[in-house]
Amino acid sequence: MNVTTFREHNGGLEWRGEHEVLRIEPWGTDSLRVRAALGRLRDDIPGALLDRDDATGPAATITVPDLTGLRVFKNGLGSPPDPVPPARITQGNITAELTLDGLIRFVRTVDGTELLAERPAHFWWPGSRVHTPVGHGYQRLEQNFQAYEGERLYGLGQRQHGLLDQKGTVTDLVQRNTEVTIPFALSNRGYGLLWNSPAVGRVELAVTGTRWVADSARQIDYWITAGDRPADILRSYADATGHAPELPSWASGFWQCKLRYRTQEELLTVAREHRRRGLPLSVIVADFFHWTRLGDWRFDPAEWPDPAAMVEELDEMGVKLMVSVWPSVNRSSEHYDALERGGMLAANEYGTAAHATWVDKGADHRVMVSFYDPTNPDTRAFVWDKVRENYQSLGINLWWLDACEPEMKPGHPANLRLHAGHGAEVANLYPRENARIFHEGMAASGNTDGMSFSRSAWAGSQRYGTAVWSGDIGTDFTALRQQIAAGLNIGISGIPWWTTDIGGFHGGDPDDPAFREVLIRWFQFGALCPIFRLHGFRLPWLPLGGEMTGGPNEVWSYGDQAYRILGDYLALRERIRPYVDEQMRTASREGLPPMRALFLEFPDDDACWTVADSYLLGPDLLVAPVTTAGATTREVYLPAGARWTCAWTGADFEGGARVTVDAPLERIPLFLRDGTRLPVSALVGPVAVEVAGVVVEGS
Repeated sequence: MNVTTFREHNGGLEWRGEHEVLRIEPWGTDSLRVRAALGRLRDDIPGALLDRDDATGPAATITVPDLTGLRVFKNGLGSPPDPVPPARITQGNITAELTLDGLIRFVRTVDGTELLAERPAHFWWPGSRVHTPVGHGYQRLEQNFQAYEGERLYGLGQRQHGLLDQKGTVTDLVQRNTEVTIPFALSNRGYGLLWNSPAVGRVELAVTGTRWVADSARQIDYWITAGDRPADILRSYADATGHAPELPSWASGFWQCKLRYRTQEELLTVAREHRRRGLPLSVIVADFFHWTRLGDWRFDPAEWPDPAAMVEELDEMGVKLMVSVWPSVNRSSEHYDALERGGMLAANEYGTAAHATWVDKGADHRVMVSFYDPTNPDTRAFVWDKVRENYQSLGINLWWLDACEPEMKPGHPANLRLHAGHGAEVANLYPRENARIFHEGMAASGNTDGMSFSRSAWAGSQRYGTAVWSGDIGTDFTALRQQIAAGLNIGISGIPWWTTDIGGFHGGDPDDPAFREVLIRWFQFGALCPIFRLHGFRLPWLPLGGEMTGGPNEVWSYGDQAYRILGDYLALRERIRPYVDEQMRTASREGLPPMRALFLEFPDDDACWTVADSYLLGPDLLVAPVTTAGATTREVYLPAGARWTCAWTGADFEGGARVTVDAPLERIPLFLRDGTRLPVSALVGPVAVEVAGVVVEGS
């Protein structure tokens, strides 16, 4: 016979049964944190949540049934005929009901509507929470929940499958180039759930149930919040994991990049040409191999003889320099020995620190490289000291944190041993803690005008002021289409600053008419993303190494027709920058992404929950990228509950309908909400209304 017990504990509700302990605690407005483990709960496992703040609202309400004299047999067999009422903990809009056998059901407080409930894997064994030993005190952990007909789920970071609704997917919880793991899901049932574990695993969003899995960890830990509208859920999520700082005002302009500017003079020539042509430019990039060795974190004087003068000239042009900083460390680096002696390199399972091979400067063959360990505070101090000395002292405060998954070969995170713990349990933290180096370093130096730019992220990365881009993606219309859903889902996952390589990364011939069309359509999309950045590894390619530069990738590299169109969108971005800046302030203040799925503004319109090919930039500008080769028209769904005006023609449309509008190569369909005025068009004075070629269909 097993006796289960309830008790209040430190403002929360605790249950014990067999060898498991379960605790439900208030953790922010309308939010609860749940932890479960065998034996005891731990506070030393890193996660995404900020510390619990009991001063921000009323204490939770807890009710516990009287179990005096009650004896319960295992699995409920032999239970008394009268059901025992559940224990309850209420925090604002959400109530957790906890049964005698340890099952949790989350309901909306006001009316008892079920939001989410645990689901036993089997009526006998195992239960809804499964702890399967894998050795050395670690378990394969499973958390099972009910599935619901009609439920839609969004977020989970950034994926390349092109789906906005994640229901029906199986998602690996691991960091990879182009695949950013942020284990937060928003449901159309009115809740958001954060799997508060950086462990490697997966989430299965099946029609028969939802299952979160950690392959090797020590406790189940998740956070759940309820909200009347999806925007309320995102606000609570930002409160729980951290708000992004305000985007620096210069960062909303145009960022120019290619793989790669090989010398100081080559980079300056491009910046000067932008100025000569009168083209706006906010950022230009010194990409990889600008260094002497991986892990030296300084300019190679043979190619960058006077970086201080370069930064000064760029400053005079109003241009920031972004510099690529990798976490990889060549054994030949001047800092390798100090990092190794200080235990600041990530180790593998057997204690050595080599994790990949790389073609670095100074060698005619691949060399072994290691990765510094950003979860170690000593590492963070050491790396920032070198970065401050070699870059920030020159006036640089924009950091491109590339290959920060980290890019191990082979990619087995369980092989990592970090200061924060076993790789299998904590590896997904790596990119967030890497961004922390630069955010905290700049803050300590008094710098409030910098930021970082990362290829990966985890829950809470936004609080360290990092933007994310979608990695080394393809260069065709399929890849462009996939980026829309990728950007919307990572915004829902808490990352407001996001972009792509305009034109894609892997290839693209500037002289190919087909690629020029892709580039133009992508540039239009990029001009209406939170971050506006041109990058890519254009043809002709050169072998990987210190001599590579990549083909031309400036706006004048794609022929006269493309140049005229791209120039128009550079000008458009400049005209709407005040609006973009305001959305960035909203993101910082309220946790709402600038790039928004339609349902964030129109949750009562069921159709908006299914639109994956358009979005809102802020609340008032609907963007419908063209993602089909040769297209000259575009069908767009306009949300119900608003009136929409074509930003190019002035034609008005009632929401709740699909419209087909003209979309010649020079035009991306844009619509303004309820009379909003934005300077999308460069025309001065009244805009002529052109209704020819516009077809309106009832939704």
